[in-house]
Amino acid sequence: MKKKITIGITDCSKYGNYEKWMAKEPGVDVIQLGYRKNNFSEIHKCTGILLTGGEDIHPRFYDKPEYLEYCDHDYMDERRDEFEWKVVEYTQKNKIPLLGICRGLQMTNICFGGSLIPDIPSFGKYEHAEFHKGKDRYHPVQIDPNSGLKKITDSPGGEVNSSHHQAADKIGKDLVACAFSEDGVVEAIERKSDEGKSFLLLVQWHPERMMDQESQLVKRIRSRFLESASSLIPQRERNGIKRKG
Repeated sequence: MKKKITIGITDCSKYGNYEKWMAKEPGVDVIQLGYRKNNFSEIHKCTGILLTGGEDIHPRFYDKPEYLEYCDHDYMDERRDEFEWKVVEYTQKNKIPLLGICRGLQMTNICFGGSLIPDIPSFGKYEHAEFHKGKDRYHPVQIDPNSGLKKITDSPGGEVNSSHHQAADKIGKDLVACAFSEDGVVEAIERKSDEGKSFLLLVQWHPERMMDQESQLVKRIRSRFLESASSLIPQRERNGIKRKG
């Protein structure tokens, strides 16, 4: 019998969207990870982690307390920030495949020593927030032709959805930006070199809810992530780390 992939998905207000997106592929189990569930220990069952979108990240996590005025004070959760910092650290220490979406890109970039633009419009760029609640904006992105993302998607870029007011600024150590919007906002980040490292891909758009679910920027990203998660199963079994149940 083919063994199931277990993906840990971090808790957020739109968790169900991510769960459904992962469950579209056969043989995938999911675990909802979050501080409210007090279940960090369940990360040990996971062969891949999906870091989801959501709240602003408190600027103390990237040493820019002066940026607090640009953040939505009613839409921050430092306990979530702390929990997800631990999640990213665990994935890197244990070579667990990691896919970060929107806030997930921002959180991972910070954990690698990067920083954020706290409010894109305040810094002179305007075409990235959703039109209104529940309706994403769409815009083109261009993918670096020499990047890992180009190999994964076999695409020079495309139309993606956009629903954010924060973005990556300084890119974290050993990471590189690999896709950009027309006005220069970072739209994807990957490792500079993945030799001997686990899968890591961070995208600013929301593939889990793009209208075109057949897009290369949706299907191929999910497939490559799950392929990486699947490859971890025999490795764990060789090391005697078998899942229970």
